[in-house]
Amino acid sequence: MRIKICGITQPQQGKTIVSLGATALGFICVPSSPRYIKVEQIRAIVEQLPEKVDKIGVFANATLEEIKQTAIDSGLTGAQLHGDESPEFALQLRELLPDIEILKALRIRNTEDIDKVLHYTAYIDTILLDAYHPQQLGGTGKTLDWDILEQFSPACPWFLAGGLTPDNILDALNQVHPNGIDLSSGVERAPGDKDLDKVAKLFERLGNGE
Repeated sequence: MRIKICGITQPQQGKTIVSLGATALGFICVPSSPRYIKVEQIRAIVEQLPEKVDKIGVFANATLEEIKQTAIDSGLTGAQLHGDESPEFALQLRELLPDIEILKALRIRNTEDIDKVLHYTAYIDTILLDAYHPQQLGGTGKTLDWDILEQFSPACPWFLAGGLTPDNILDALNQVHPNGIDLSSGVERAPGDKDLDKVAKLFERLGNGE
């Protein structure tokens, strides 16, 4: 299973989190976010990571050119679309960046929101389901209604996100069956400052629970 820790801002934390077992790190490329990180800072972290680790930039309603330039300049291997991007936008991005993973995040309130996944699966590599919040795009600490995801099995791999913590991760995985999990606020001391003890506890739980 893929394990993505999102909202990385500090080089040493990124390195340590990967050594604990993360398969992907997420970098927030949204200037309004408290976890925002600039291209030069992303590159400084990416340069010291093993090649096998996925380096994913998170964008929200950025232009195609902005995403392309950020991905190239900072060495990203993936772009996560976390705004109102359409399937057509994802297709255009694929043409611009044929070699990187394209993820589409959807904020889920109900089963109707889940149905939107069908519109995207032909144009992207990976779906990410996050909790809905009217003001915030992610990192809210709110969980999804796992009950409505018990039968969720899209035509592409998917990440479960939204309020996951070391304490609830096994409950989540007993109920739903994602290809990956994505944690941010659930392993933080403050936005962008990861709590390495919580990260270690997460991997300990996953190791004992599987």
